Amino acid sequence: MSEAGTPDGGLDFETLEAVLPRFTGAGPRYTSYPTVPVWKPSFPESDHARALSSCGRTGEVSLYAHIPFCRSLCHFCACNRVITRDSDLPERYLSAIGQEIQTTRSSVEGTPQCIQLHWGGGTPTHLKAGQIERLFRSMTDSFPLAPDAEVSIEVDPRVTDEDHVRALAECGFNRISLGVQDTNPDTQAAIHRIQPFELTRALTEMARNAGIPHINYDLVYGLPHQTEASFSRTITEVLSAEPDRIALYGYAHVTWVAKQQRGFERIDLPDPRLRIRILLQAIRQLVGAGYRFIGLDHFAKPDDELCEAFDSGTLRRNFMGYTTLDGVDTIAFGPSGISELPGAYVQAQKNLSDWFDRVEGGRLAPDRGIWLSRDDEMRRWIIRQIMCRGRLRASEVESRFGGSYQVDFEQAIDGLREIEKEGVLVLSPEGDLEVTSLGRLFLRNVAMAFDAYLEPAAEGGARVFSQTV
Repeated sequence: MSEAGTPDGGLDFETLEAVLPRFTGAGPRYTSYPTVPVWKPSFPESDHARALSSCGRTGEVSLYAHIPFCRSLCHFCACNRVITRDSDLPERYLSAIGQEIQTTRSSVEGTPQCIQLHWGGGTPTHLKAGQIERLFRSMTDSFPLAPDAEVSIEVDPRVTDEDHVRALAECGFNRISLGVQDTNPDTQAAIHRIQPFELTRALTEMARNAGIPHINYDLVYGLPHQTEASFSRTITEVLSAEPDRIALYGYAHVTWVAKQQRGFERIDLPDPRLRIRILLQAIRQLVGAGYRFIGLDHFAKPDDELCEAFDSGTLRRNFMGYTTLDGVDTIAFGPSGISELPGAYVQAQKNLSDWFDRVEGGRLAPDRGIWLSRDDEMRRWIIRQIMCRGRLRASEVESRFGGSYQVDFEQAIDGLREIEKEGVLVLSPEGDLEVTSLGRLFLRNVAMAFDAYLEPAAEGGARVFSQTV
């Protein structure tokens, strides 16, 4: 990416504020393309099985498990979750997901190895230590774990104890992501997530002492009561713990999905200009501390695998965020889990009861999905180049997919030439694209030029995406 207007210095607020109004609309995060809202609302079980039958032909797969349970509701969260203290429900879930894993495995040909395993939620450490070991065995008995696999999990420091950490280490988890969001007490109270940083630091040290080598922190900017000063203090505290990676997500105010967000009065949320100032200050601090800015929202130490993947062009973006694995099929288990299979995306039933009904009967549990057309495949590849590399070469598009890039994407190129004037990208006469460092903040907007589904969705009038910045 071009170094013009580097966000770690040299980018003044006046320049950014002049550009900002053009890019504050709603848009996809592009963890997939086509994006979830345009998938077919009813995806046949037979199609799901057919997509699975082609999965793992490279001999490798990535596995995801969704554990939906949480002890309490974080008011900023729009994830699929079930608030419960019922100890019987996780037990039933473990039996059901074990059945789902077996049913899925019977549709997958060959014996692919798992080279990446990730658990998200919800709160995966809502499970007890013994339950963690049980789920881990269920997955790796069916899909043997490669010796050098990345095995990661999202954890909530408020409910994760020494027994959890011991179980994770013994299973072989080598990366944990700690939900931090913000260390400011006023913000924590507003989002209903009281988590003193001493608790986060203690869990970090406990994990490292147990032999879990890689620690990630997840932060969110744009939350209630945040200011430049308050979030700067959060970044300072986070840096003192020296996590390997930091994900810096923009708060998604999607009240049509997460109704509890309606409690955030607009006066409590940073306005767009303050929100971007908070982001910019965080970028300056993180880059100044030696972290590299990777993709849209990740920061990593220079020796991290994420940086290596970025430099080699193998960085990939999927429903787990940015990942180092390019071209690996993903099989998901659990309610709402999303599988990325050859030529198709499939999402499982979101409702826990509906998911139970399907998987306990020995069936696959697709809710929605889509088969990708050739045009979808081409646009997905282009969007990934933008989101993961910040660049696009017309010759690479043509050599991979044929046709004439300039003819096939004339409308997209024309749209990009308009926003080129804002300094977010540089276009060659052939349509080659290079995102500037300023443009790094607007990768979603650049990618939107190639999204064939945005205009029809806009005509429908429904709100489906969060703000891009």
